[in-house]
Amino acid sequence: MSNVVRRWCYDAAVLNSINYGIRQAVRDAAEYPFSKIDAPVKLDQNESAYDFPTKLKTIALERMLHSDWNRYPDIHANSLSEKIAAHVGWQAEGIVITPGSNVLIHALAQAAGMRQRVLSVSPAFSLYALSSKLLEADLLEYPLNPDFTLPLTALKTQLEQATPGVVFLAEPHAPTGALHPIEEVEALLKAASEQWIVVIDEAYFEFSNRSHLALLGQYPNVCILRTFSKAWGLAGVRVGYLLANPMLATQIQKILSPFNVSGITQAVIETALEQPAYVQQRISEVITERARVYAALESHAIWKIFPSAANYHLIRTPDAKIAHAQLLEKGVLVRKQDSYLGLEGCIRVSIGTPAENTAFIAAALELE
Repeated sequence: MSNVVRRWCYDAAVLNSINYGIRQAVRDAAEYPFSKIDAPVKLDQNESAYDFPTKLKTIALERMLHSDWNRYPDIHANSLSEKIAAHVGWQAEGIVITPGSNVLIHALAQAAGMRQRVLSVSPAFSLYALSSKLLEADLLEYPLNPDFTLPLTALKTQLEQATPGVVFLAEPHAPTGALHPIEEVEALLKAASEQWIVVIDEAYFEFSNRSHLALLGQYPNVCILRTFSKAWGLAGVRVGYLLANPMLATQIQKILSPFNVSGITQAVIETALEQPAYVQQRISEVITERARVYAALESHAIWKIFPSAANYHLIRTPDAKIAHAQLLEKGVLVRKQDSYLGLEGCIRVSIGTPAENTAFIAAALELE
């Protein structure tokens, strides 16, 4: 058999002039803003600094060996829903599981935003806007106040209208790390008519000492998003889940493909849920290290570090591109955030291991 790789040769200008039936909104949309860069100290993606424990990997692999790989998994990861329900204290019928919470963001935009409205703040997690644009939703983004507090009046005004849609609110906020007062979150929920789905994105809630789970029983139009990618150290496994009232969860489930969470993936998450003690140890270390990084850079001569309730810090520098390049020269990779409204000069740095954080602090202080 020939090993020759055949490539399609084309003229780029000609290719770009043909739409192949692709909707204009898709052609106009930017790709997700990420480029992989290798560095000795990787602090650019808000991942856990530690891999899934080897002992638990062994248990998960054993579980996989005894599963039937020739059979489809549960249609909606039903058995895993039961285990998540027991862990978080919510009913299994109100849980929707997907390969990463990103999938849920797109599903929510499709379910309630498509041909309707998507409401959020700016800056925010880029996928809220990207999903909205791909689905040709009416996207409304209100700038955060200069101190990163919510533009409460503008958001309430939109939510009080009868026009249906979905609103995304990250708690803690990404990428600033701010945690908004609970009374402001509830003010938005009270303002939202039954025409709106209110999505509270809790991707980083474990590091904030706050959960909005109690709100689910009070407001039937609330959804909470969570992920196993951050505190659980399972970004490579790709699992996120939604918590909502069962009727709302059923509607969101319709958007998703059946059998979308593999049995192999479920084996890993079930193993983690059965032995979750390692997670709390890691959360405690992140909170301690987050405070150490903040204290070390609080008096930086030219940088301003912002308090954070997540597993990262936002830092304003005179020039994000220069700061990023200078840190990379010292072996430390961070994320530029200066393309966002109101974040001129900003970089974001994840909290790594104590040694990685020490390396970042040393590199940062050399740039004074």
